[in-house]
Amino acid sequence: MNINKQRPIRVLVAKVGLDGHDRGAKVVATSLRDAGMEVIYTGLRQTPEMVVNTALQEDVDAIGISILSGAHMTLFPKVLQLMKEKGLENVLLTGGGIIPEEDMEQLHSIGVGRLFAPSAPTAGIADYISSWVKEHRSELL
Repeated sequence: MNINKQRPIRVLVAKVGLDGHDRGAKVVATSLRDAGMEVIYTGLRQTPEMVVNTALQEDVDAIGISILSGAHMTLFPKVLQLMKEKGLENVLLTGGGIIPEEDMEQLHSIGVGRLFAPSAPTAGIADYISSWVKEHRSELL
């Protein structure tokens, strides 16, 4: 009997920097888990290095960063740079928080995936990650 068992999509949900509010990150993590994904939640006050090292160790398909502190224009590029240095170019970097639309566009132009406002439906976040992973990492699933 040949059973083709696919592994679940693995997502790292992280709070980078000094932002101490993680309720939204926990809500998103729970909704991704409910959508059948395997979720690793790093907890508060992670550095970009800690996030990328955890992503590498956990062999994730996507990293979702929640930022409410206003440091998104520093932290997302730093995480992206470290991902490239560690060979994680085929891992989605996405996230959300209080990020102005023009900053979202600028971050997207350097390689950050879609970013979500606090009002975004969690099902839309799960759908986006699933679609991206199926398109870019289907050989691993």
